[in-house]
Amino acid sequence: MGERVVIVGGGLIGASCAYRLAQAGAEVVVVVAGAPGGAATSASFGWINASFYHDAHHFGLRQEAMAAWHRLEDELGRLVDWSGCLNWESVSVAELEGFGYPVEAWTGAELREEVPGLEAVPERAWFMPSEGVVEAAAVARHLLEASGARVVSGCRVERIVVEAGRVTGVAVAGGVVAADRVLVCAGTGAAELVEPLGVALPMLTRPAVVLRTTPVEMRFAPVLVPGGMEIRQDAEGCLIAPTSPNHQADATEALPESAEAMALATLERLRAMFPGVAMEMAEARLAWRPVPGDGLPVVGACGPEGLWLAVMHSGVTLGALMGELVAAEMGGAVQELLAPYRAARFG
Repeated sequence: MGERVVIVGGGLIGASCAYRLAQAGAEVVVVVAGAPGGAATSASFGWINASFYHDAHHFGLRQEAMAAWHRLEDELGRLVDWSGCLNWESVSVAELEGFGYPVEAWTGAELREEVPGLEAVPERAWFMPSEGVVEAAAVARHLLEASGARVVSGCRVERIVVEAGRVTGVAVAGGVVAADRVLVCAGTGAAELVEPLGVALPMLTRPAVVLRTTPVEMRFAPVLVPGGMEIRQDAEGCLIAPTSPNHQADATEALPESAEAMALATLERLRAMFPGVAMEMAEARLAWRPVPGDGLPVVGACGPEGLWLAVMHSGVTLGALMGELVAAEMGGAVQELLAPYRAARFG
């Protein structure tokens, strides 16, 4: 490629793009307002799946994204815990099976054996063996290091510089970081950078609080999806659970109470589910999910020449794939898989 690409944002999307663009021969500079790993990425639940989707095309995008994670692991070694997911709330089993997605019916006895200490065990649950979890911020930092990109952290991009109809860099405190192209992967901060350049990017307001408990004695491997919850366990034995009651379809625009109060309420739900397991709250992490106005990704060239955009939820599931697709398109190969997700749909 031979061009200098400045990426705004060092979360999982930005890091994945940095890795693939560097492989393609670009000189990559990543400018991060905070620390490498990203704000939303660092607060992510970390679940990789295609069982939550908007439509058939979006399902296909997410399924290909899961395959992209396996391709990335072929290069970098194990990144994902492919332990599957156990879901015992409403599941569109017939539709998922129609898509060719692996779904297994489990009995309550099988569920009890897999998840010790669970108080109320349903008669049946659905196991999705192809799903996994990732420690997203750690993987983002690993990708940045593996890319060889130059990382400038703690440095907020004030605006994108345009001269004679094309981008020439990004303005930061004290000067300009020069670029042949600028790729904005700034999540909730993307709109304020691209809208002055004539790119419409409506973003939904979606706060999220994730609870992490102290380590617990009992162990289970899959992601658990009981009614209105998501639960997983990390390598240290801590339980991690978003406090949102409606998964990725959550439409809450403002926190109904403090992050601590929301986390404590979720902790009580966990204690009721596992009454014999001692646990306390270790952390409640608040972040703002980068959700475009129609809930779907926004990816591709837009606005003045040399400006590119990659903003979406869920960046964890889609992260590995976005690096591949964006690098391919910057190299001149249009990716039809991205056709429904261009910024131009917003006018």
